[in-house]
Amino acid sequence: MQETAQDVILNDNNVLLLSPTGSGKTLAFLLPIFEMLLPEILSVQCLILVPSRELGLQIEQVWKKMGTDYKVNVCYGGHSIDTEIKNLSNPPAVLIGTPGRIADHIDRGTFRLDKIQTLILDEFDKSLQLGFHEQMSFIIGKLSKLNKRVLVSATSDIEIPKYTRVVNPTVLDFIPSEEEKASNLVTKMVISKSKDKLESLFNLICSLKSQSAIIFCNHRDAAERISDTLNEKGIYATYYHGGMDQEERERSLIQFRNGSMSYLITTDLAARGLDIPEMKHVIHYHLPLKEDEFTHRNGRTARMQASGSAYLIVNESEKKLDYVDYEMPVLNVENSINLPKPPEFQTIYISGGKKNKLNKIDIVGFFSQKGKLEKGDLGLIEVKDFISFAAVKFNKVKDLLLAVKDEKMKGKKFKIEVARKVIKKEEE
Repeated sequence: MQETAQDVILNDNNVLLLSPTGSGKTLAFLLPIFEMLLPEILSVQCLILVPSRELGLQIEQVWKKMGTDYKVNVCYGGHSIDTEIKNLSNPPAVLIGTPGRIADHIDRGTFRLDKIQTLILDEFDKSLQLGFHEQMSFIIGKLSKLNKRVLVSATSDIEIPKYTRVVNPTVLDFIPSEEEKASNLVTKMVISKSKDKLESLFNLICSLKSQSAIIFCNHRDAAERISDTLNEKGIYATYYHGGMDQEERERSLIQFRNGSMSYLITTDLAARGLDIPEMKHVIHYHLPLKEDEFTHRNGRTARMQASGSAYLIVNESEKKLDYVDYEMPVLNVENSINLPKPPEFQTIYISGGKKNKLNKIDIVGFFSQKGKLEKGDLGLIEVKDFISFAAVKFNKVKDLLLAVKDEKMKGKKFKIEVARKVIKKEEE
């Protein structure tokens, strides 16, 4: 897929790339962008529009890992506009952003538009669903020098709006057929005797042999309630939804990604476009009303050649949905009560990041030398603009924090402590 996409994007001006979540779409369009950039042009050459800040940050990470000499920036709602304006004063070659924030910057005139020749609309079907038509139409209308447009989606059969000016695109369709998808995914039903399915969810989690899972529900307050209840029962869970502020959302994802939280309770916001590991299990606490959202949720498991399981927790009083095969195998979990093992890692918060000239190597060195950690004691490290997070083996955390309490990293004292859990606002 990446080889074909690279060739077509380089040679064709209108491209529609359809490929499932987790198949490597980001590299498929970033590699040809890299080939098209010109070092002598010192302003934005490629604009990438995304429906969510998380997807934008993920694309930025992939670009940075490519190790090019070209600058990249991400702009999104909830991020400091002053920091963004400062970043754009030394313009990136590649600018990534959500439609609302990019439209705001165009209104303010914070970056030049006359050198932008390439436009990527990633997860563009999601942007349409979220109602970004007006902003995207405004942005595209201002890009007078565009000569290449690439639309990227994990969903087929989408009507392309006229304002994109994408006419008769070359279509690259790598979405597997229903038969191919079904061959790797096992679906099972769990019958909940009670309308409140928490007990059934608890038993189901206890039956998964301590393996992680994403649990989907339809409402933000349900995600928080389920997470809180599971934690009270001794299960390490966190929640994630669109009503949280950016820092909380990032912290939840980091704790899930690095294995210090085993279960992510979320709305459909996490069904796609997020950088989270391949999952063995997806649980539908609530079923979505639309089949395509059900498909996207299940796309978090059984990716590419891997196998996975999707569990539907159903109560008999629920309205039957057309797309669900209610004849699927039923899994009895009533007798499962053994709690999953606690996570191996705990997340450590550091009060400095990229803007404080800290990087992963600095943190590894500091924790190894001053904190006496060995190689296997450190897990995933993520460095943000002004804060960082590191996964540390649970049984090493206490000694580490004592050892580094009065130490300086790169000549400066940073606050280093166990990252707090995401909890409801009224409890803070």
